[in-house]
Formats: sequence, C-alpha cells, structure tokens
Amino acid sequence: MQHSMHQSAKFALHPRLRSLPRLKWLLMACVASAGFPALAVAHHSPARFLEDQVVAIHGQVVELDWSNPHVYLALEDADGARWLFEGNATSNLRRLGWTRDSLQVGDTVTVRAHPDRDTRKNHGRMLSVSGPGERLLQVMTGGQKAPSESRPVTRSLDGIWRGDGELAFKFLFAIIDHPLKERGAVSKIAYDESMDPIAECITWPTPRIVAWSAFYLAEIEVREDVVLMRNEFNRLERVVYMDGRDHPADGARSSQGHSIGHWDGDTLVVDTRLFSRNRSPYAAGIPSGENKHVVERYTLRPDGSAIDIDILLQDPDYLAKPFTAQLVWNYSPELEFIPFDCDPQSASRFAE
Repeated sequence: MQHSMHQSAKFALHPRLRSLPRLKWLLMACVASAGFPALAVAHHSPARFLEDQVVAIHGQVVELDWSNPHVYLALEDADGARWLFEGNATSNLRRLGWTRDSLQVGDTVTVRAHPDRDTRKNHGRMLSVSGPGERLLQVMTGGQKAPSESRPVTRSLDGIWRGDGELAFKFLFAIIDHPLKERGAVSKIAYDESMDPIAECITWPTPRIVAWSAFYLAEIEVREDVVLMRNEFNRLERVVYMDGRDHPADGARSSQGHSIGHWDGDTLVVDTRLFSRNRSPYAAGIPSGENKHVVERYTLRPDGSAIDIDILLQDPDYLAKPFTAQLVWNYSPELEFIPFDCDPQSASRFAE
C-alpha cells in the first residue's frame, strides 16, 4: 500500500479489547471507529480488514457496481492507481440516502475506509464518501436502538422489525467462543474465506439470520395456518407451519430447514429441523450437521415496542453442548423493508 498517497488514522483500542481473540477485537474496533452502536458487517471475516485503521483516498470514480450483498466503488487516484472499496447492501445504502445515481463515473470523491490487511492490495471497506459539492454519503449502518420515548408500538408480532446490534455482536462472539467437539474444532481451524457459503449466495440459516436482522430488516406476517418470517437478505422467506403437523420423517433437507410452530400463551415457538449440512452457518468456519435443531421463542414485550427472542441451538455433530442466546427485535414500521437478490459475482468479489 502506497502510504504517500493517502492519510491514515489509527483508533486507540481499550485494553480489554486488546486481550480479546483477534477476530473479536477487530469486530469491536469496527463498531467504535464507525461511530455507530453497531454496523453491518461484511459477509466474510472482518479480519480481512485493518479495523483499527482508516485511510482517506482521493480520486475519480471509475466504477460503481450497484449490486448485492455489497456495493463496490472503484477509484483512480492522481498517480493512476486503482482502488476498490466494498460497501454495504443496496437496502442499507438506500436508507442512508443513496441511490444508484448518487455517484457517476468521473466524479471526484474522497473515500474513508478500513484498508485491506494485505497491504499489497489497494482495497478497503468503505465508511463514508465525500462526493461532489462536499456532499457526505455514509456507508455503514446497523441495528441502532431507537430512543425509548420515541419508539412506535404494536399489539402483535406482525410488522417490520430491526434487531439490536449490540446483542447481535454478543451472539457472534458467544458462538465463536462456544465449546466444540473435536471435529468442529478441526473444521474451524481449517476454514478459509473461499469456503464461505455466502459467497455462493446461500443465505444464513437460523439462528444467525435472526441475529443478523440487526443489519438486514425482518418482517413477520401471522396467518391462520402459517407464520411467514422474511428477511431482506436474498429475499429470504421462512414458512412456519402452525397447523399441528410434525416434521416429516424423511423430509427434504434445505439450508433453512423445516419449521413448525405453536403458541405458548402469547409466545410464538418455532421448532426447526431437517437442515442440510453447511460449512459455516454461524461464524468463523464452525460447520453444522444434519442433526442440527433450533428452537426460537418470540415474545412481544408488554409495551409493544420490541420482541424478546430466546434461542436454543443443538448441533451435536459439532457443538460440545447446546448453545443459548437472547436477542431483541425493535418494532420499526417507519423503515422501508427492501428485499434484494444476492448477486453471486458481488458475493464472491471480495476474493479478487
């Protein structure tokens, strides 16, 4: 990386972060440096980027790839070097005021970004873009908590929901540190980003997609015999059968599994089995097997502002013991639900 061409700023990390495993403090530094309670994380490992550093690159736009799950922006600096910057999904950028036409080829801009850990590459993850006329376009966003006094309320689980970002990261850190069986530990060590199913547009299954609703909005539609649970990412729609059926004995397996549900008082209980094998459905290369079983409990708070979610994950092929987590979805009818298709070329472009 040619340091003479850009400015670099380092962010001081709290000593406690320095004591965490590397992936964990890189994630937390990402949150602190962007100035948000939480932000949308790239689908591949944040360890790819120097999250405690920010570079500012000035140049002309030569490409704006408006695709999902990442928008890519390419610049050419004054010395003719080409830089490639990875942004967020189009749904998140639209909520921040972006459109496909926010930048044009030939515009002169300055990009702030976390640089690639491989210093031979002119590559980074965008934080913001100062566009023509000193217009500032933010890139990163996430599951921020709405002020309690301004939160909208509801009387049912129906509607649009945005997860709590802090709890989403807590979930991620906990699953990374969870005790594994030997085959799970060996698989985790052997993992690299080329194995990431998201690079093939295979959407995260539960429970990670439930946690990642902090970054891609969720929508619930309660019908008489089914509950539909949607997520913006790759237009995901989970069907929860509420008609009393059981899981089929020899049912077809899928990445999202087969979900049945029932009401326990006012709590929606979702039971999911029949998952197909997945190389990294949780994080950090921890696989899942065909014996994976997930139970989710969704309880609307008495004031109607949020859903409390309890997760029980059993994956005896790889996890040494059951995993539990607590998540929160905030009722967010003011936000537009913007589902998007995943473009395999965009999903795998990080490997360039």
